[in-house]
Amino acid sequence: MARHTGSSCRLCRREGTKLFLKGTRCLTEKCAVDKRAYPPGQHGQATGRRRKASQYSRQLREKQKVKRIYGLTEGQFRNAFRRVESEEGKTGHNLLIALESRLDNVVYRLGFASSRKAARQLVRHGHLEVNGRAVDVPSYLVQPGEEVRVAKGSRELDSIASSLLLASKGQPVSWVVVDRDLKVGRVTERPTRDTIPIAAEEQLIVELYSK
Repeated sequence: MARHTGSSCRLCRREGTKLFLKGTRCLTEKCAVDKRAYPPGQHGQATGRRRKASQYSRQLREKQKVKRIYGLTEGQFRNAFRRVESEEGKTGHNLLIALESRLDNVVYRLGFASSRKAARQLVRHGHLEVNGRAVDVPSYLVQPGEEVRVAKGSRELDSIASSLLLASKGQPVSWVVVDRDLKVGRVTERPTRDTIPIAAEEQLIVELYSK
């Protein structure tokens, strides 16, 4: 499956905001968005000559931003949108809720990985279990009440231990609980838009895909 293999920092600079693609590095003075607050490329600094963004451009950039935050391909993102189109409620909210419910994102929210990319790798390599059974599909949608646990043979991984140590200094989202000693967490309820800490204008994505 095609994935972005270039610099993650270029993606953040292109969107003009931190997407937290490199974990804790994004919180340090090494963050490229802080050091070079302009788009990548040889004309990136020529912001004074840029035209005002059209409505379509704003919609496209918002879609690209959210897609990159969750690390999805274009096809995966569009399929996620199509699945929630017929659900009750606001489509934009339902889209973010579905993305937050992905196993790779839940692993990240629980603090088992420092980034969604790292979380996806843990899932694909079979280091996580859901309700006691191994699940290696990052797009698996974790339901309220389901338990996500680090597999027994993976609990001593240095990457997981260091991620949990860093995560202990903050607060997880309100819809998960985690026991860092046992390396197990649970989704306690379905997330809502208010409990998803993503700065996104999801309605612009709905408008884009509704054309």
